[in-house]
Amino acid sequence: MLIKIPAASACNESDVTPEAIYLSRRSLLGASMAGVALSALPNWARAADPSHYDGVEAGNAPAWFKEKLPSAEWGAVTVEGEAITPFKDATHYNNFYEFGTDKGDPAQNAGSLKTEPWTVVIDGEVGKPGRYALEDFMKPYRLEERIYRLRCVEAWSMVIPWMGFPISELLRQVEPTANAKYIRFETLQDPKTMPGQRSGFALIDWPYVEGLRLDEAMNPLAILAVGMYGRELPSQNGAPLRLVVPWKYGFKSVKSIVRISLVSEQPKTTWQSIAANEYGFYANVNPTVDHPRWTQARERRLPSGLFSPNIRSTEMFNGYGEQVASLYSGMDLRKNY
Repeated sequence: MLIKIPAASACNESDVTPEAIYLSRRSLLGASMAGVALSALPNWARAADPSHYDGVEAGNAPAWFKEKLPSAEWGAVTVEGEAITPFKDATHYNNFYEFGTDKGDPAQNAGSLKTEPWTVVIDGEVGKPGRYALEDFMKPYRLEERIYRLRCVEAWSMVIPWMGFPISELLRQVEPTANAKYIRFETLQDPKTMPGQRSGFALIDWPYVEGLRLDEAMNPLAILAVGMYGRELPSQNGAPLRLVVPWKYGFKSVKSIVRISLVSEQPKTTWQSIAANEYGFYANVNPTVDHPRWTQARERRLPSGLFSPNIRSTEMFNGYGEQVASLYSGMDLRKNY
C-alpha cells in the first residue's frame, strides 16, 4: 500500500458527527467511503524527531505551534519507495504569485509577509461563524505529519512532509448547515507585504480564491497545513495556513488563508476565472487529460537537472485513486477536469 495511517480507536462523544453534517448526505458518503479505505490500513508511526530531514533551515515558530509539536502524530500518512524532496528545493521552487511570477520570487520576497497576528474568518452556511485568532483557531486540533506527493499542473512534482489536520475536523467544529455544498478559501490581500499584488501581473483579480466540494473536503486526505519538514510553514510556502489536497494539481492548494466560507453554489476560482479551458474547478491529477499546451502524462520530479531530468509517468489522482476515486463516480473527468 502506498499510504499508511493509524487505525481508528474507540469513538468518544467528541467524535460524533453533528446533525448538520449528517444531513449533508453527499459529503458524508464521500468521507465515509474514503474513511473505510484508510481505516483498514496498518498502523505506522515514528519518533517525534524531525531532525532526520537534512538541510532544514531553522524557523521562528509561534508559541502555539511549539506547544503542539510534542503531541504531534509523526508519519500519520506516508508514501513508500519515494524520496522526500530536499527542503531547499521545496522552499525555493514555488508558485506564489502574490510574491512574483518566477519560481525563485517567493523565497526572495516573502520575508515581508507578517504572519503574527493572523486571523481566520469562518462564515457562510455554518452554525458557528466567527473571526478567530490563529492560535485560537488551532486549539482543538492535534498536528499530524502527512507525507504527500505534490503534482503541479506545470508537470513538475515533489514529495513533501506537511504538518496539519484534516479539514473534516474543522467542519465538525463549525457545523455546516444543510445548504452547504462547497467550501470557498481566500488568500490574504495585502499589497504592502505582497509585491506581486501591486505588480503589473494584472491577470489575477486579487484575492486568490479556491474551492472544494464539501465531500472532497471531508475526505480524510484533505488537510489544512501549518507546517512542513517538522517546522512551521515558511512564508513562501503559504504561511501560516494553507490547503493541501494531494490528488489535485498544486494550484488548488491555496496559501496564506484568511477566510473559509461554506457556500451553496460552486465558487468561481481564480485560475478558472482566468482560463477556464485550461484550469477547471476540479483540477484532479489526470494523465489522460492534457493541458492545452503540454502533456500531463509525465512529470519531472524535483530535484532534477539537465543530465538527470528525473522524468516519471504521472498516476491517476496522483496515486491516491484508492482513497478518492469514489468521489467522482459517474462523472466524465474529461469534461469535469
